[in-house]
Amino acid sequence: MIRKLGAWTLRARIVALCGSAGLLLGALGVIAAITATANNRQVDDILDRASPMRAAGETLNTALVDQETGVRGYAITGQDHNLKPYRDGLEQEKLQVARIEGYLEPEDGDIRAALEQVKARAATWRVAVAEPLVRTVQTEGPEAAQQRVEASDTREFDEVRQAVQLMQDHIQELRIRSANAARDSSQAMVAIEIAAAVIILLTGVFLLLLLDRLVSRPILDLAGQVREIAAGDYDRQIVSRYSSPDLTALAEDIDRMRRQIASELSEVRVARQQVEWINQQLQSQTEELTRSNRDLEQFAYVASHDLQEPLRKVASFCQLLQRRYAGQMDERADQYITFAVDGAQRMQLLINDLLAFSRIGRLTTGFTDVDLNKVLAEVKSQLETRAGEGAEISWTGLPTVEGEEPLITTLFVNLIGNSLKFRRPDVPPVVRVTAALQDREWHINVRDNGIGIEAEFADKVFVIFQRLHARDAYDGTGIGLAIVKKIVEYHGGRVWLDVDVPEGASINFTLPALPGAESPESAEEVVEA
Repeated sequence: MIRKLGAWTLRARIVALCGSAGLLLGALGVIAAITATANNRQVDDILDRASPMRAAGETLNTALVDQETGVRGYAITGQDHNLKPYRDGLEQEKLQVARIEGYLEPEDGDIRAALEQVKARAATWRVAVAEPLVRTVQTEGPEAAQQRVEASDTREFDEVRQAVQLMQDHIQELRIRSANAARDSSQAMVAIEIAAAVIILLTGVFLLLLLDRLVSRPILDLAGQVREIAAGDYDRQIVSRYSSPDLTALAEDIDRMRRQIASELSEVRVARQQVEWINQQLQSQTEELTRSNRDLEQFAYVASHDLQEPLRKVASFCQLLQRRYAGQMDERADQYITFAVDGAQRMQLLINDLLAFSRIGRLTTGFTDVDLNKVLAEVKSQLETRAGEGAEISWTGLPTVEGEEPLITTLFVNLIGNSLKFRRPDVPPVVRVTAALQDREWHINVRDNGIGIEAEFADKVFVIFQRLHARDAYDGTGIGLAIVKKIVEYHGGRVWLDVDVPEGASINFTLPALPGAESPESAEEVVEA
């Protein structure tokens, strides 16, 4: 069953319109082809048949007149050369009759009949007039022939000429009829072209109206509704006010998308409120944590600072006891005094280290450009005594960074100092410092050939007061790498232990690069102690 027009899709309507126009144009094309064929045939009749036959008829008439003139001239003079026009006329007559017969078609009955009449009357004239007159000249002489000419009339030859004229009239009728038919077919071709142009024009107009009614207006209306939603009215339902199934389906899809966006937007709003609440809680906790850290740092500083005086008194009096009463009491008493002095001294070292740790980032001199090559030269000078005989400290391509020079110096003192401390027995220590620019950060590596650090302690070594060895094996409080970590993080970097090295320890840390920084040319400086 044919669907209702309102249920037709835009494609179906356009196909139907173009198909109807195509059928009409196809029918006009067939009619135009038939008309053009007829027109060509009619033009061919004029050019290839009527005009040549008419010209051949004129030539035939001339040939007959030449025959009549030749016979009369021969009858008057009796000379044989005067009979030549007669003989030539006979040949020309045969030739032109054959030409005319070659142009005739079955439907040219009138012309064919007239031609037969011309042939018959011409033959009758020759039998009745021309041939007897020639025989008279040949048998009786020109005088007798001349008397016969004067005694005869021109009725037979006039009938021949009338027959030729009748044939010419029929040929002219054929020409006029073909010309009229060609003119009519030309007019029909013009009418067909006009009809085709009208059909194309009407198809274009209907197509424009169809696109305006089913595309332009619905899309503009749909766009207006979408703009209202884009302006913030997410609860507005999108509907199609036109009967196009395509646009109705599009409107439903857009409205489905609107509902999905509105649903997700509601979820986003709820999530945003939750995130804002969480951010407020985090901000509050951060402020509380910052205040707590500040209080803890202040407490650590005050505690370590205020403990210095009583601890110095304890250490001083323990040392006085050791000097004054050493040997005067039993061996156990001397051992107790020694333990007390050693504990007081170690307590002083712990407090000093804790005081230094708490001062990082709290007491600042401001960031400046720091040339790490100069820093390493200063560090080498400070550690020259600890390095010992045969030690080697080298650095390659160190950059200039932004930071606090005292803290960066302390950073390298602790790293290189650990490398010198944890050396292998009977092996001269070798420490190498290198730097490479990666992702706007300087990656700096400090590597040695010492006893190294096990992978399981990669994170523990940076915790404050964490020791990996017994106190009697290596001195120190275990705060050195914790200070390193705090200095690096204070400068906006990070620090980690590289466990994938065959021997020794390899510690990496990063420092932000200055704007426009480039890797310096490789220049290695070696210091042997």
